[in-house]
Amino acid sequence: MVTGRGKASNGGPSFSELLAALPVAVLVLDPADCVVHANAECEALLNLSERAMLGQPLDAILHSPRDATAHDSHGFAAFDVEIELVRGGRVRVDFIEAGVADRPGWRMITLHHAAASRRLGHSADRASAARAAVGAAAMLAHEIRNPLSGIRGAAQLLGREASACAAELTTLIVTEVDRIAALIDRMQDFTDTRPLTIGAENIYPMLDHVRRVASAGFARDVMIEERFDPSLPSVLVDRDALVQVILNLLKNASEALSGQPDGRITLATAYRHGMAVSAAPGRKRRPLPIEISVIDNGPGAPDDIADNLFDPFISGKPEGEGLGLALVDKLVRDMGGIVQYAREGSPEATIFRVLLPRGS
Repeated sequence: MVTGRGKASNGGPSFSELLAALPVAVLVLDPADCVVHANAECEALLNLSERAMLGQPLDAILHSPRDATAHDSHGFAAFDVEIELVRGGRVRVDFIEAGVADRPGWRMITLHHAAASRRLGHSADRASAARAAVGAAAMLAHEIRNPLSGIRGAAQLLGREASACAAELTTLIVTEVDRIAALIDRMQDFTDTRPLTIGAENIYPMLDHVRRVASAGFARDVMIEERFDPSLPSVLVDRDALVQVILNLLKNASEALSGQPDGRITLATAYRHGMAVSAAPGRKRRPLPIEISVIDNGPGAPDDIADNLFDPFISGKPEGEGLGLALVDKLVRDMGGIVQYAREGSPEATIFRVLLPRGS
């Protein structure tokens, strides 16, 4: 476990070392809105040392885009905003503020340099944010899992000897612990850095499997149409990863259509001659001619988060954790491809395109 600025009990890195390693500017605020931590990226961005910021209220350092009286436990986000620094100067950033679990009033602010271009094909900022979230999620998953096991075991023991009323409460505790453990499992999927097993595959058996799974479960009330290019060559993918990617996109589409009587999803493939994309600015363009699309006639993502859909912990659903599309982006990148979001057509439809290299 990591406590304060000391070393972790297992000999791992300290909290300050983990914070310093994050490739994104981070400020940690106490309940009085004063700075208690600022990492090196933050020092560079604000041109101010951590020592000078410690103990200072946030409004003595920068003018926050949020209402100074607002302390929303669900957090706050403002994208591509210009922040005025109290000591002079301005920076254009994505300003994201979130509460710290089990620490009422404590908050963490991340400041991402706003990209000059928001094209999803060029997403160095997205990859940087993903790396930061991977480190944070891995640390949280490790630290939370052990005490959860103890809480669950203690609740079960108490339930065996408790009255009917108390037993109901201990059952509630166990249920909630299991729910949190399931979320941690999802976080660990996102933080898995093991290399994928990439090979040339015929994707159609996988797409057929995914469609049948979706139609028998979460998308059973939605029509799923297929629009396939029968001449598509083999694709360079990891079988399990691709199945996970398409399942997540189909689930996302079916949730977007919830309550819509004419909801329809189209699963499409195409070969894009001459399609070559660079994964980030300055990178060599790589042929990615194989296109798999998941299209739905739902309302699409809210405008204020559309450019950041694949960032970790960004979700348009009140109950969403913001990990599904981030996991899609990670897996597709691990297979050498990219994923894009668009609203196109007349009438407009939501399109998620997965672009992948061919296998032969």
